[in-house]
Amino acid sequence: MFDNILVSAAVEKSEDMSIGDAAVTAVFGYMVVFAGLVILMIVLYCTGAYFKSKDAKAKAAADAEAAKKKAAAPVAAAETKPELPLAPGSAGHVKLFDVPDKEAALIMAIVADKMQKPLNELHFISIKEVK
Repeated sequence: MFDNILVSAAVEKSEDMSIGDAAVTAVFGYMVVFAGLVILMIVLYCTGAYFKSKDAKAKAAADAEAAKKKAAAPVAAAETKPELPLAPGSAGHVKLFDVPDKEAALIMAIVADKMQKPLNELHFISIKEVK
């Protein structure tokens, strides 16, 4: 008996809602959803900032430790010679297909000699034996 009364009261309540009341309810619902999204965005931003600062501190500590090691092992200025800058991409790996390392080194040296260019200005991508 009470169930019928509650159901009929709920039906009457939803039917009695005017367009203005529905608009206010909808706007309030949208505001709640957007407020939740803004809070979620703030939480994600703060979490990202925390981890970025944590990474920056770890990197700074690693750099300080590397500088300390570098300062601990001084190298005589006469022993070090200035290094020439490498060509872009020359420090990469060369893919070798059925070619031993020794032969690949010989091929690279021959190509550099024939082109009359220093080896550090050449970029070898791959070396493959033609059969």
